[in-house]
Order: sequence, then C-alpha cells, then structure tokens
Amino acid sequence: MADMSKLNETMRDAAEAATSAATAVAEKAAGLAGTVTEKAKDALGESVGGVPTGDRRVAIPGMDQEGEKLADQDERTGQTRREAPAASRGERFASYAVADFAPLTGKEEDFRFTPLKRLRGLHTDELTGPAPAVRVEAPAAVRTETVGRDDARIGSAGIPEDRLAANAWSSFREATVVTVPREAELEGPVLVDVEGAGDGAAAQHLVIDAQPFSKALVVLRHHGSAVLSQNVEFRVADSANLTVVTLQEWDDDAVHASAQHARLGRGAHFKHVLVSLGGDLVRVTPSTRFDAPGASVEMYGLTFVDAGQHLESRLLVDHAQPHCTSRVTYKSALQGENAHGVWVGDVLIRAAAEGTDTYELNRNLILGDGPRMDSVPNLEIETGLIAGAGHASTTGQLDDEHLYYLMSRGIPEDEARRLVVRGFLFEILQQIGVEDIEERLRGAVEDELAAADH
Repeated sequence: MADMSKLNETMRDAAEAATSAATAVAEKAAGLAGTVTEKAKDALGESVGGVPTGDRRVAIPGMDQEGEKLADQDERTGQTRREAPAASRGERFASYAVADFAPLTGKEEDFRFTPLKRLRGLHTDELTGPAPAVRVEAPAAVRTETVGRDDARIGSAGIPEDRLAANAWSSFREATVVTVPREAELEGPVLVDVEGAGDGAAAQHLVIDAQPFSKALVVLRHHGSAVLSQNVEFRVADSANLTVVTLQEWDDDAVHASAQHARLGRGAHFKHVLVSLGGDLVRVTPSTRFDAPGASVEMYGLTFVDAGQHLESRLLVDHAQPHCTSRVTYKSALQGENAHGVWVGDVLIRAAAEGTDTYELNRNLILGDGPRMDSVPNLEIETGLIAGAGHASTTGQLDDEHLYYLMSRGIPEDEARRLVVRGFLFEILQQIGVEDIEERLRGAVEDELAAADH
C-alpha cells in the first residue's frame, strides 16, 4: 500500500508539473504581450484630455474619440508629419467577383506567408471540379436545403476579401443552407460532414443560419482528399447562441482555402473553435463582424503542423458597434522539417465601438529543429473610449528544466514531452463540447506525437 501511495503521489506531481511546464513554455515571452487595459485603468476619472469617462467608459491617455492623436510636428526634428497611406484593416477591398482582384504575386500582405505554387490553381484557375459531398445529421427541428446562387441568404454574412474567396464565390453552383429555427434550443449537435473525392479544383458554399433566440452547436468536419476553395457563412441573429467547431482532418495531399464569415446581431453570442491537423496546405480565414451592440465572440484554434505541412490561420474581429466583447486564443505545435505554421490575428476597434472589451492570444510550441512559425497579432484602435484591449504572441521550445523535473520523477523523456504538449494543447480541445469528438482528436494528437522522432 505504501508503494501504491507513493506511485499515486508521483503521478499526481508529474501531472501538475506537466501543466505548469506547458504554461511556463507559453508564457516565457510574456513580456511581448501588449495591453492597454492597465494603462486605461490609470486614466479613470471624470475626463482625460477633455474626453468624458462616465458611464463605465475608459479614455486612453493620448487618444480621443477618433483614436490616437499624433502631433502635427515631430518633436525631435521639428518637421511636419506626412500622412501615411491608408492601411486600415477596415478599408480592405471586398468584392464578389474574382475579376476585381489582381493576380497574386506573393508580395501581398495577405499572402506573404502562403506558398502560392502549392495552391494548385485555386487562385488562378476556374474551379470546375465537383464540390465535396455534404451530409448533414441534425435534430428534427433543423432545416437543411440545397439552394441556388440567387437565394437571399447567400452573401448576407460576408463579402470575399481576397482572390481565393472571390474565385470560390464566382465558381460555386449550389449552396447548402442549414437553419436553426427561432427559439429552438438543440439538445444534440448538428454534424455537417464534408468529404472530398479529389476530382479537380472545386468551389463550395455553406450557410449556417441561427435565427433569433436559438441555441445550437454545429460541427463542420472536412476529410478525404480535395483541392477546395470555400466560403462559409454564419448568420447569428439577435440573442442567438451559436457554437461552431470546424475540423480540418484532410488526407495528406489535400489543399483547402476556407473563408468563414460570421455576422452577429444584438446580444448574440458566437463561439468558433478551429482544429487543423491534416492536409498539405490548409488556409482558414475566420472573420467576425458585429451588427448591433451587446454581442460577444470567442475564437479558439489548435493546429498541429507536421513535416512539410503548411497550416495557416488568419482571423479578423471587426468591432463596429459599442459594448461588444471578443476573446481569441490560438495554439500551435510544430514538428518536423519544413513544418510551417502561420497565425495572423487582426482586431479592429472602429470609432463607433465605445466600450469594446477585447483580447487576443497566440502561443506556439516548437518541437525540435526544422519548423517555422510566423505569428502576427494586429490591434487597430480608432477610439479611446474602450473597456480594454490587448494582445500577446509567444513562440518557444520545450524547457529542458521542466523535462528534467518530470524525468527525475521516473517518467521517460518521450512520455514527459507528451505530457507537456498535452497540457499545452488540450485546453483548446476542451472547448468543443462533444466528448466523442474531443476523444478522437486527443487520439489524433497522441498519434502525431508518437510518430515524431525526438
């Protein structure tokens, strides 16, 4: 009994150490985190620089309702400042027509990390291949339709902002629309299964329509082999609560570009969980826009990038309405030669979005030599009257000290590494809310770790 008690104590210590190690690895570069929240708290009072701060509003020093105030002259040189060219994320060009976008060169900001040669024509060719098969399993209250391009719901949540999405828009023939009726609260998930057959470059369009006061969880699973450019729209009406889990579990040869547009009504809540594991090149660009005050969004992401893979996530949260909240947490693990991960997080707080509360976080774990991770958080603020805003990005390797601690407790090195990675990644999987899917994905991560040559 004494030996068993000692073993239990050892395993308990090891689990706690693994969790601590995972957190420490991610937070080691915490000094890079940028936040205006604490500075804003120091400015609490009746006014700052003539800007009122009542009604629980915060005025950021040096900013007014129109954003940061720059002096007309440079204090050091005395020279008049020149206006910089317009670079606001809110001024990004958008169009439904692919012809309105110039051919890609790889020098564009949105594509500077994307290997264009591996897109297999998604940006240059007409997408005439058959779209992957879509199967929907849902509770009886849910309506599933196949509609033409002229359906009024298509295009209501977002407009393509890059050539890939516009090419998909110009090429798709029919769309699948899944509707959660007004005031319906679904007990089980809606499963949308997208299975590729690998028959040429194709386009696809999906719409998930959560009507007012509804509540649903939708799982969008991509698997098989495909060369696919896709637009997905999420319409989240007033006071609706929609959770979407998008899984990229493609075969090794798949190429997938998915523009995922969400539009939120008054008091709506949207939770978006992205998991990218498979495919040769997978590029997902989720965006969230607010149509009315009081809405909130949570965006989570997990990518596990293997040797030779390119897995890219580019997200946008566009705060255009007052008193809305957003939280973004993305994590990546990378292993193997030429594994390439990309995360770009754009958060825009427009002048009208007073009372905004936002924070975005990206953490990346490099497992050995060979991978590359590009992480770019962007925060653009056009008003000083916000509740809080900040971002952080950290990338690092496993800490030898943490591994040594676990190994000193009798845990082999390979298992110690797995414990740390589990603690780092599984926080995201726990956001899914469907136990059998969480278990399957945990198994997939374990398989990736077991196959690695550390």
